Amino acid sequence: MQIPLSWLQEFVEIDIPVELLAEIMTTAGMEVAHLTYIGVPQHSVEGVRYPVSDHLVWDRAKIVLGAIREVQPHPNADRLVLAQVDYGADQLEQVVTGAPNLFAYKGQSGLSLWTALALEGAEVWDGHSDAPKRMILKEKALRGIPNRSMVCSEKELGISDEHEGIILMHADPGKAPGTPYADVMGDVLLEVELTPNLARAYSVLGIAREIAALLGKPLREPSYDFTAEGAPLAGAVSLEIRAPELNPRFTLALLRDTKVQPSPAWMQHRLRLVGQRPINNIVDVTNYITFEIGQPMHAYDYDKLRARADGGSPHIVTRLARQGETMRTLDEVDRTFDDFTILVTDAAGALGIGGIIGGADTEISASTTNVLLEAANWNFINARRSMTAHKLTTDAGVRFSRGVHPSWALKGLGRGIELMRQTGGGQIAQGVIDEYPLPPATVEVALPVSEIARILGVTFTVSAAADLLRRGGFTVIEHSDAVQVTVPDTRMDIGTGIIGQADLIEEIGRIYGYNNVPDTIIADAMPKQRSNPTVEREEWARDLLVALGLRENISYRLTTPEREALIVPPNAESSLPRAGYVELANPIAADKTVLRHTLLANLLTNAQANARYQQRQAIFEIGAIYLKRDDDPLPDEPRRLAILLTGARVVETWIDGANFEPPIMDFYDLKGVIEGLVTGLHVTAARYERAAHSTFHPGRSAALIVAGANIGVFGEVHPLVAERFDLTDAPVLAAEFDLDRLLDAAQTMHSTL
Repeated sequence: MQIPLSWLQEFVEIDIPVELLAEIMTTAGMEVAHLTYIGVPQHSVEGVRYPVSDHLVWDRAKIVLGAIREVQPHPNADRLVLAQVDYGADQLEQVVTGAPNLFAYKGQSGLSLWTALALEGAEVWDGHSDAPKRMILKEKALRGIPNRSMVCSEKELGISDEHEGIILMHADPGKAPGTPYADVMGDVLLEVELTPNLARAYSVLGIAREIAALLGKPLREPSYDFTAEGAPLAGAVSLEIRAPELNPRFTLALLRDTKVQPSPAWMQHRLRLVGQRPINNIVDVTNYITFEIGQPMHAYDYDKLRARADGGSPHIVTRLARQGETMRTLDEVDRTFDDFTILVTDAAGALGIGGIIGGADTEISASTTNVLLEAANWNFINARRSMTAHKLTTDAGVRFSRGVHPSWALKGLGRGIELMRQTGGGQIAQGVIDEYPLPPATVEVALPVSEIARILGVTFTVSAAADLLRRGGFTVIEHSDAVQVTVPDTRMDIGTGIIGQADLIEEIGRIYGYNNVPDTIIADAMPKQRSNPTVEREEWARDLLVALGLRENISYRLTTPEREALIVPPNAESSLPRAGYVELANPIAADKTVLRHTLLANLLTNAQANARYQQRQAIFEIGAIYLKRDDDPLPDEPRRLAILLTGARVVETWIDGANFEPPIMDFYDLKGVIEGLVTGLHVTAARYERAAHSTFHPGRSAALIVAGANIGVFGEVHPLVAERFDLTDAPVLAAEFDLDRLLDAAQTMHSTL
């Protein structure tokens, strides 16, 4: 996430070099991967290393804020104009320019268009060069008119690649003409790489809150107040929440008689810095609030909602989708919903996917005059699941899928509706709709200071621990030997009980500074070493298989039923376990939705991939499978051993000669590996019987019987199965055994273990 330093400074005082700030943030868990400088110099800080930047540093005396007061036509060129620029000197500076966005002002005076002015001798980027190229401004006549200065585009200052026109700001930037442009638009972008557990930091305010805690500075939050002078909202719209566990809060506000127009230059500039494309003032405000405070929102054209309600008051309903229900979303994609997706709807159908994206039918357009603004809260697991199902990632979905506290909905609503009023005019309706059926409980944790010392190795007094936690935004009551902590709504990652204590100790360590925790030697006595026969026997089996020439394979335990079904030939009765699959509520990928029932599917998949590089393969895998139980939410997790052989029996060497054709492995090679394993484990009374298994070739498979129990099956993989995995060049031999039963039958550990 790109965070402008200037935006952060709006919420917290930063009086240290940005390079040192980046180092402190990284140490505290918010890695700053890169710093991008815009017009300002890079600092050298001892002990802090960031790559030396070759960016353009704006000369404070020669690149300044200018105010264009007059634009006149060039007497000798239709494609050039003469701009009279005020930069604080006694006389205006005449600049010859071909900027197309100034043509609309040709022949006008008394203007107040703010821009960047580069004076003679300034160094800028050549805007007409495709390759990066710097140039020094020198006086030169353009079609007979002397010219020594330049009004600049973003490309010429290194802000972006935009060169279609010069920088133009219509609103007064609050600085006098002649102010160094570095003080107006100079900035540093911090590229912060956030892990999913840092949901609280997915906004400028969230990062500022962390910085305030780390630096011990006060946090300045924006105002959430709004001026409501319009007709009451009551009766204009109604709301119903049918699945509060997925939609714990939903708020609405109405802005009447507003104007859709370009948003202010300062807002557009900030949105571009964080990677957003400005659209119009209404849409830009929703994006701005999302990045500013981390509360996503959505704006509806209120008149379009009324039209869908046959001219009456819209009735908004949040509910689960009906299987097969469809809607065209804002990205112009027609989507069909599963029944687990939460939707925002009205009487005519779906209006948007809750917390992810809105619908095209009610989007804001140039003709919109009445705006209904939504700020809601959504279940993070459901948001993540719906995004995965639709292969859709949005800024709103990213934040809701990590967790946003419901209390921020009303704050975002107030902040957003007021900014819309300020940028487009109109009247905000009196009152808001706020349905809050499922407020989360306040988390409180009692933390003894002795526990802090035990975990961190640093002794804190009660007052010192309380001070660090207060810096982090926690409310703290001090006791003689402990602190009672109330967790703020920004910290949904803090647990209760012992887990909550560990979370708070981590916060104390982060704010205190991990680099300040002294290195110490372990003072406690080492615990008595005890053997673990289960692990030792498993390692024993691994060592034997490696000694027999096999390499270990490690694969994901997540798969799909369709992938495992590939190891069963068409129209054959499956020999796979009949237990149900353990399904993931929120799969990380479309090919990882359930926990596996067998190791064979993964072995064959990996063999298929490896066959591109080497035909001969001899691999094994040891791991658990997961069998769902009806009477217990936790599955059975028996361990399995799987083996796969294919290709040449021996590895070719230079001695063999060009005409040597090594023999291909067959059933008896696999049987030899199994006999070597059984012998090495000192398993007695092992025998082999003919077996029938859907994955294996009929007549070329056998079962391993130990002490009367069927341990598993091995043999040649069925040709139709091998064909599905493109393993047809040589027979594929495989085995899958119940490792727990096999190791239970092992008599004595090897003397070297």
